[in-house]
Amino acid sequence: MRALVLAGGKGTRLRPLTHTSAKQLVPVANKPVLYYGLEAIRNAGITQVGIIVGSTGREVRDAVGDGSAFGLDVTYIQQEAPLGLAHCVLIAREFLADEPFVMYLGDNFLVGGITDLVDAFREGDYDAQILLTKVTEPQFYGVAELGPGGEILALAEKPDDPRSDLAIVGVYTFSPRIHEAVRAISPSARGELEITDAITWLVDNGFRVHSHLVSGYWKDTGRLQDMLECNRIVLEALEPRTHGTVDALSDITGRVVIEAGASVRDSVIRGPALIGAHARISGSYVGPYTSIGDRCVVEDAEVEYAIVLQDSTIRGVSRLTYSLIGRNVEVTRSEGVPNTLQLMVGDHSRVQVRG
Repeated sequence: MRALVLAGGKGTRLRPLTHTSAKQLVPVANKPVLYYGLEAIRNAGITQVGIIVGSTGREVRDAVGDGSAFGLDVTYIQQEAPLGLAHCVLIAREFLADEPFVMYLGDNFLVGGITDLVDAFREGDYDAQILLTKVTEPQFYGVAELGPGGEILALAEKPDDPRSDLAIVGVYTFSPRIHEAVRAISPSARGELEITDAITWLVDNGFRVHSHLVSGYWKDTGRLQDMLECNRIVLEALEPRTHGTVDALSDITGRVVIEAGASVRDSVIRGPALIGAHARISGSYVGPYTSIGDRCVVEDAEVEYAIVLQDSTIRGVSRLTYSLIGRNVEVTRSEGVPNTLQLMVGDHSRVQVRG
């Protein structure tokens, strides 16, 4: 069995961060979202992985390499334009050959992996299997209607009157039958080959299409609040450890990880929190659900419920919360009335705030 990982797309909902960074490489707990997916694929016993890349392909290639760091053999497949998920299957035909495969959207975040999904697909001998999760507002998602045995009866994209509360998660398993389906469909109104249309073609032509419910936690990491929530989930599971240095004036409480080379001086850190390698925390408060990237500087500042990417500086800021700060960013204080800040700041930025 093979895997096809989709790591193209422009990440418009995370701009300005994704003007300079692939959305799949934005980190959760200091590790790119894409890495979690690659690890899940490896843990399911799959080693041959094709990665669809677009305009951020060079960055993805630099981050993943040949896949050996993950125990994988990676092949890159260039998509010249974002023409739909089914188009990704179409252009990956040579790589996929005639083997069954998992298709995994690289900006999806799953706790619990995909091993159960892959095992159920193999045991069920299905032509396609769709990962689903229950949601409270199905009208904002692609929704599946199921038969009594869990078979897929119909799919609808953001329906006004949903027939179920089961949303389509961005992980699928397919037999080689899907290649016939993607060749048979036409582009949608938005000019893309939709994978839901290909799956509907399978259903309409009598092939076995089944559902599988998410057993763990799932998020599409396309928005700021989703990134922060995924960060929270991962940090909740931290095992405390200190490989850096903490002086006697500092107070470390809860599940806190301080990586090698990091230093904490005259500061309070309330877990769960992660301090990256060679970061410097001085005279500051780092609150719960915060990950500070490698080589960052936090000085005379208060930060909580935030993701701060590597090589950034936060200095003299009285309250920074619910924020995502890009790489090599400077956030400093200017004179004026103090305010609580909520920011999403792209790479190589400089922000001056009053407070």
